[in-house]
Amino acid sequence: MLRSILHCDMNNFYASVECMLDPALKKYPIAVCGSVEERHGIVLAKNYKAKAFDVKTGDAVWQAKQKCKDLVVVPPHYEEYIKYSKLARSVYERYTDQVEPYGMDECWLDISGTESLFGSPEKVANEIRETMKFELGLTISVGVSFNKIFAKLGSDMKKPDAVTVIPKDTFREKIWGLPAADLLGVGRATQRVLDSYCIRTIGDLANTDPEFLRRRLGKNGVVLWDYANGNDLSLVAKKDFASPIKSVGHGITTVADLEKPEQVWPVFLELTQDIGHKLRVHGLSAEGVAIHIRDNTLNTRQWQTKIALPTQSPMIIAKTAFQLFEKRYGWNNPIRSVTVQAINLVPQDTPRQIDMFMDAAKQDKLERMEKCVEEIRRRFGKDSIRNGVLCQNLRLPPEKAEITMPTGMVG
Repeated sequence: MLRSILHCDMNNFYASVECMLDPALKKYPIAVCGSVEERHGIVLAKNYKAKAFDVKTGDAVWQAKQKCKDLVVVPPHYEEYIKYSKLARSVYERYTDQVEPYGMDECWLDISGTESLFGSPEKVANEIRETMKFELGLTISVGVSFNKIFAKLGSDMKKPDAVTVIPKDTFREKIWGLPAADLLGVGRATQRVLDSYCIRTIGDLANTDPEFLRRRLGKNGVVLWDYANGNDLSLVAKKDFASPIKSVGHGITTVADLEKPEQVWPVFLELTQDIGHKLRVHGLSAEGVAIHIRDNTLNTRQWQTKIALPTQSPMIIAKTAFQLFEKRYGWNNPIRSVTVQAINLVPQDTPRQIDMFMDAAKQDKLERMEKCVEEIRRRFGKDSIRNGVLCQNLRLPPEKAEITMPTGMVG
């Protein structure tokens, strides 16, 4: 049976919600920006009036104001975004229980086999679009197609407040002339590789030998070839489906640059306190660690390494991360933000392969001690017991946001 997949994308979501909260903003170019004082001063979202001045997501606030002198900057209200995201999903769930979020403002819907109840997929898409305007005051763009990849592509083709249909029998004529970068899965690095071989459009990608793509891009090259040829068979998850947790991470932008290793180590240790807690909550252990370091020129580097034995220990994760950092970071510039991730997660009771050089008894003793520390914190508060090094000024903002990512990463 030919599937009927919708992809609903709320237009300029953060900025649109801010205009709902304060309708007077609708007549101005606006940008939702993080805190300048806590050095999150970049554009998170903007409306179409700001886009007309080439204001881009990721611009520093000062850059955005240079482009648009009348730009109105507003702080984010995440609790409102979450509320409207849930309200939108409640609209989608009137038509199907297969509603798969892709971030806070996008969802796939599988409405296959519902034509006798609701009419054609295009009719359903327009009905949802009008309902969102009437009930929530927000506009959406909807892509309609026979697979998730093309439905997502369709929602990007017309904005705002529009429906785009990509049929199976005419998709080549409709989308093969579009840039390859428009296809989900083609990031900047992949685009550079494709450009180097004059693979510019989705059609070029579709007509390239998949074995050539595999040699140049690995297995992702073959996946992209399938996408371009309409062969995406991935399913839309049901609304109560919980993606397996693939990594647990925390990151922070410091209130002042970190200029030496002694300032970086306690930040790693502070971040891994939360990581260790989350691993225990989910019954997982980490077999690897990844770090993301952004310097004060906003250049980001990332590295990862294995951990000798699967662990939930904040201290072991922090030490492994710091050893990796000292080995790889060249200190060309001071550091602005740090992220640590526990990766390659396995169930906490997974059998461990121990060799004669590993001090497994020492690790077990450390993890038992840390479980006792966590129990004390649970009973008496997080700050009731701390590592001495964490009592200094860590250059951290007063509040750290915690978000569960839609990709199976807990952050």
